[in-house]
Amino acid sequence: MISTLKKHGRYTETLFMLGLCAICFALSAFRVVYASSGMYLFLNWNLFLAFIPWMLTSFLIIKPTVRVQSLLFIVVACTWMLFFPNAPYILTDLFHLKDHSTTPIWFDLVLVLSFAWTGLLFGFLSLWDLEKILSRNLPSRSIRLLVTAMLFVGSYGIYVGRYLRWNSWDILREPMDVLTDVGSRLLFPMQHPRAWGMTLAMGLLLNMMYWSFRFIKQRNDVAVS
Repeated sequence: MISTLKKHGRYTETLFMLGLCAICFALSAFRVVYASSGMYLFLNWNLFLAFIPWMLTSFLIIKPTVRVQSLLFIVVACTWMLFFPNAPYILTDLFHLKDHSTTPIWFDLVLVLSFAWTGLLFGFLSLWDLEKILSRNLPSRSIRLLVTAMLFVGSYGIYVGRYLRWNSWDILREPMDVLTDVGSRLLFPMQHPRAWGMTLAMGLLLNMMYWSFRFIKQRNDVAVS
């Protein structure tokens, strides 16, 4: 397994992300012991959901034969799109911060931001993987437009999860209810200003963050003369 990860350039990245997850889990465990409360344990589950998009694109990177099988690739890509909103979703867990818990609010802020940052990295790294895969068949301008659109779609997914309380797998369990809920906001946008206000604002934020990462990467690739 290690040799496979090294062969496809995933070993260092995997170790780094495991290290971030370990820090998050340690902070979470410390809070449980310190406060005798499991209030923020749900962050661990949310981080696992954020890990899934990265796992899927890592699978595509490690198994290049899957990428040439159109049907299988479409299934993996659609599954990725369903779970991708879980990665930036943890940012909205900042809503749970309260100044009257038994733990200092600054610790809870660090706790939530640590999970949010790690989840966001899982999402952005997976999106970056998808960019690399699509670059084999699409021009760079089309990919940039597609990625920008995906981030806005992911933002809408955050709204669906946070306010409509649907999970990624509910599309399989209760497809008609999900489609009705989501579809009504697509067909009658003026009746749902909060849905589109949050989607546009969060989509703008995600694009700012993602393209900032891409700019930093591009800047670092330029050799110093």
